[in-house]
Amino acid sequence: MRITPRKVAAATAVAALGLTLTACSSGGDDDGAAVDTADKMVGAMEDYGVGTTFKATEPLEFGLMYRDHPNYPLQKDWSILKAFEEEHNVTFDIQSVPLADWQQKRALLISSGDAADLIPSTYAADVETLTSGGAVLPISDYLDYLPNFQDKVEKWGLQEDLDRLRQADGKFYVLPGLHESPKPSYSIAIREDWWEDAGLEDPKTWDEFADQLEVIKEEHPELDYPYTERWSINGPMEATLQAAAGNFGTEAGWGYGDGVTWNGSEYEYTGTSEGYKELVSYFADLVDRGLLDPEGLTQEDDPAIAKLTTGKVAALGVNDQEMTRYRTGFEEAGDKDAKLKEIVVPAGPAGNIMDATTGGQFESGIALSSSAAERDDFVAMLQFVDWLYYSDEGLEFAKWGIEGETYTKDADGTRTLADDVDWSGLNPGAPKLLNTDFGYYNGVWSLAHGSTSDLVRSTLTPEVQGFLDEMNKKDVAEKGPGIAMDEMQREESSLLQTNLQDLVMTATSQFILGDRSLDEWDAYVAEVESAGSQTYVDTVNQAAGVTE
Repeated sequence: MRITPRKVAAATAVAALGLTLTACSSGGDDDGAAVDTADKMVGAMEDYGVGTTFKATEPLEFGLMYRDHPNYPLQKDWSILKAFEEEHNVTFDIQSVPLADWQQKRALLISSGDAADLIPSTYAADVETLTSGGAVLPISDYLDYLPNFQDKVEKWGLQEDLDRLRQADGKFYVLPGLHESPKPSYSIAIREDWWEDAGLEDPKTWDEFADQLEVIKEEHPELDYPYTERWSINGPMEATLQAAAGNFGTEAGWGYGDGVTWNGSEYEYTGTSEGYKELVSYFADLVDRGLLDPEGLTQEDDPAIAKLTTGKVAALGVNDQEMTRYRTGFEEAGDKDAKLKEIVVPAGPAGNIMDATTGGQFESGIALSSSAAERDDFVAMLQFVDWLYYSDEGLEFAKWGIEGETYTKDADGTRTLADDVDWSGLNPGAPKLLNTDFGYYNGVWSLAHGSTSDLVRSTLTPEVQGFLDEMNKKDVAEKGPGIAMDEMQREESSLLQTNLQDLVMTATSQFILGDRSLDEWDAYVAEVESAGSQTYVDTVNQAAGVTE
């Protein structure tokens, strides 16, 4: 889909200067080669740096792979798109991909060489198996053109984390979204009014949560189940399993990642670890006791939400944005007495711990197609990416919009949404939404909202700020060394890990639902090992430098 049909001009005054600029390998690149960009200066700013507002010296159009979210479908007349064109001289040739097809189609477009120049909403793990074919740009070669990115990495102490993204060639291929401090957001929403009526306080541990569900079930016999789940597209209850995993000493759900977990001395295969067994056993017990709705492992989001808002369940997985959606659902259902609360993720057998992904400071980021480096406006594209995703000005713009249109700012810097604009309940009753009606607060242009602590907190209600404060009191699981596989290791491991993960996700659902007895855990472990888990783990530990 094309938003504004505009072609890139062939020359600019900057290019005419004949500047010979190069991007030197930085922070661990092994080849030390400089990348000549003297003929790629169309539209670039000569004096661009930290604190500079990017505006191309002439109109440019960048190819953009767009993750089209059903909650805020792409609109041609969005304010953000007008601002890009009028204030920054940038329009987009958009390659639109529906959210439901995002992961699969993105991989197909990249591997076929048909991906757009800019590929946001992407983690390093999403493209690590695609880099050997040369379709993804080694962005670490061009850090000299990303001054705001480098500035925040240094200020926020993220160099070590960044180096973990490097592959065996010493390069990394995705610019991550950066948080000044961790921003966990997923947990479970409970019917606070029912908890209070039963004399219950917020659960401190997962076992206490289970006991409380028993009480709620007794107090409300009309419920089929006190608790249901959602976010089960690629695996069972992915958000809640990730949120809970650190407390069980493992990784799971959306955080399952590359399928290995650091145990302090080496990587072990996640899906057969003792911590993973304890996590699966806990939720299997909830199903067995009639506390967790079995449909929660397969149902789509809307039916799950409807069960909560119509009083059929008392708890459901949530994040801070979805709390507003749930409350609106209660209002629409005519239930004015319902009270909701997002509980702090309870502690578990391993302690009060966030998994390394949840407790990290990286968000989904942006990759570039290798063909982008062939464009004559490549440097301008890098400057735009750096300004939008990593400058203080760009971060504020992508999140809040335009001062005077979508928000106002007081002398002390406090931002307030315009009277007719709402976001996540900050301005309830306003007829317009910051993302749906204007295009701001959109993960495509704000890298899942990685940002300064001030900007993160600026769009959070006091309730959510309190949740964030409590979550950040948790310990964070040790991340382990980077896994820098070479091309041969990557090729050998890619299909192996995909098959292993499919096996694990299938078994996870079976165990939790009771379709397979946990007495068969050892047999399941043997199946995973027969499928090559030890070979995979050995390769990982070798690539991480743990073993030879």
